[in-house]
Amino acid sequence: MSFLFILKRVEENNATTMSRINQIIVELNRVGVECNKQQAETLWKYMESILLWNKSVNLTAIKDEDDFIIKHFVDSLTANNLPEMKTASHIIDVGTGGGFPGIPLSILNPDKQFVLLDSLAKRLKIIDEISSSLSIINATTVHGRSEDIGRNPMYRERFDLCVSRAVADLSVLSEYCLPFVSLGGSFVAYKGFYVEEELGRAAKSISVLGGTLNRIVDTETKQKLIIVTKTAHTPKEYPRRAGDAKRNPL
Repeated sequence: MSFLFILKRVEENNATTMSRINQIIVELNRVGVECNKQQAETLWKYMESILLWNKSVNLTAIKDEDDFIIKHFVDSLTANNLPEMKTASHIIDVGTGGGFPGIPLSILNPDKQFVLLDSLAKRLKIIDEISSSLSIINATTVHGRSEDIGRNPMYRERFDLCVSRAVADLSVLSEYCLPFVSLGGSFVAYKGFYVEEELGRAAKSISVLGGTLNRIVDTETKQKLIIVTKTAHTPKEYPRRAGDAKRNPL
């Protein structure tokens, strides 16, 4: 599919465009997230591009635009007003998939630098093409498994903040994410409403990896943000080899 064709399709219907842009602004304002018209337009174009690409490459299971706005944009941006986000300069999104939450956060925070990590190169290539066309210049992608990239000195303990919506148990996700966080930085995991049992399983993992549970934030979208502060360096033996964390969680 031609990328120029996709971009042309995105810009075709002006009436629909304005309706969706206003919808994005209203939905974000409803949860306390400020979004100007230019930012909302960029979000809308990103959504349309992802949905068109999704017909040939699996980027998201969400195909309805109303659902997309809520489940990808609003959900992703529930972390936007966190103090940890406000003070962070360098943020990594682990397991970004179709660019969530990293791209929405980067659009609303042009003064911050974002790295989007994923193990599927095809997804990242599409994100790069869309981001370039929309002049999203503060988000770059890195291809690889978190277990490998987390051992790379270029990325290990280099980020003020790590965010992740990846579908993994928190005990496993902590091993994927905490090695990227610098001392005093934070890890924010987007989780469903019922997380108490998962938190119990993850307590040892968080502690071993140098983290301390800071707090749990309830959001307007009925998800919870698990905030972990990096209080000690991650031991050099973590993350373990690819697949070990999932097969044998700490």
